[in-house]
This record gives sequence, C-alpha cells and structure tokens, in this order.
Amino acid sequence: MEVKLYLLWFIPETGQDEEGNGLLIGVYESEVAARSAIERLRGKPGFVDHPEGFEIHSRELNQDGWRDGFIRD
Repeated sequence: MEVKLYLLWFIPETGQDEEGNGLLIGVYESEVAARSAIERLRGKPGFVDHPEGFEIHSRELNQDGWRDGFIRD
C-alpha cells in the first residue's frame, strides 16, 4: 500500500543562489492539511514578507530518493 506524505517547505526568494536557506515547516498526511498550514502561517513575521515562498512536495513513505546519485559542481 502506497503511503504519501506532504512536506511543506518555506523557501524565501532572496535573489541569491544559496543552498540550505529553506525551512521544513512540517509533514502532513494530505495536501489539504499542508495548505491549511500555509493559511495559518501566511501572516506571521517572516512569512508575510515572502508570500510565494511556500512549497508542497509529496513523497512516498519508504521510497528512496536520489536513486541515481548526484553530482556537485
């Protein structure tokens, strides 16, 4: 049985190519729950300055990511 989780990230657009500047807000059982969290947080300090910084990414439980590895420049 496939179990899908929804990760809510906040990545403010700074105009710079910096890695590691994202915040993992939470992990939710549905996209609706993740969108509800966005609505709760949208007006809070920091978040209010970057309203487009929220991203929802779905993942399957117990599945590997980056199966082919990765290359850094």
